[in-house]
Amino acid sequence: MTGRKIASTKLAGSALDISAMRIFVAVAEAGSFVAGGKAMGLTRSAAGKALTRLEAYLETRLFQRTTRRLSLTTEGHEFYHRCCRILEDIQEAEASIRQNSPLPKGILRLTVSEGYGKMVILPFFQEFLQNLPGISIEVSFSDRVVDLIEEGFDLAVRVGNGATSHQYITQVIDRTLPQLFVSPDYLKQWGKPESLANLKDHRRLVYGLGSASTAWTLVDKEHGKITLNGSNHVRFDSGDAIRTAAIAGLGIGYLPSFMIDRDILQGRLVQLLAEARGEEVAIHAIYPSRRHLSLRVRAFIDGLKNFLSNIKK
Repeated sequence: MTGRKIASTKLAGSALDISAMRIFVAVAEAGSFVAGGKAMGLTRSAAGKALTRLEAYLETRLFQRTTRRLSLTTEGHEFYHRCCRILEDIQEAEASIRQNSPLPKGILRLTVSEGYGKMVILPFFQEFLQNLPGISIEVSFSDRVVDLIEEGFDLAVRVGNGATSHQYITQVIDRTLPQLFVSPDYLKQWGKPESLANLKDHRRLVYGLGSASTAWTLVDKEHGKITLNGSNHVRFDSGDAIRTAAIAGLGIGYLPSFMIDRDILQGRLVQLLAEARGEEVAIHAIYPSRRHLSLRVRAFIDGLKNFLSNIKK
């Protein structure tokens, strides 16, 4: 087989060849020089030489090579994700010129707060992917604050404070009010608190580990804003875990309504002290500001806003 020569196209301000990036991605995804080279119309030798030149230019090893296996190094993994994003952007740019209204394509990498992700984002996926079959999704459900740029995510959906760094753009896409919820089994065993003051004698399920504040701030018509502390029966780093623990009768959860609507309807949880509510919490869409807003991200945000508007009608 004769290797097909690929025209050299350099990124502006760099000696890095886009064709070398495409060969690297093909080899990484195929897991071999033979299959990766074949996908690019190259011999194994041509693909191997292209990768050797790329590693020499970057002054780092991208692959671990053994006689039986080819795998990415840590640096290789990072470079792979960045190459995918660059090549997808180039493909998008080409499509926008060739068509008036190109449909988004490629992989959308998301990180979403666990509770909101499971209760709101997952139901939205079906509609989103049905309307845009050219998109596939990689999603991480985590309440951990993620560095989008460092970890290769296109977009985050976070409950609570948005990013304040100049590196990110933040949009408010939804709002919620946290309230107090408890299982019927807990009330049978421990009784019902008749006032906010009584909460100090009850078992609280608290969000935040280590030095994080354990206080709850609630507002009611009679007392205004009240900050409550007391027994921290169990502390969590996951809102969804607090919901599960509350259903199991471990204590009282302070949770946003989007997480427990179904549990209320099915009798697994009941609301405590309905007149007391937390302060409104915003849900944010966050994406890196140093890159243009890709068609995939724009379509996801616009579609999610429309989805939220429809389910609240």
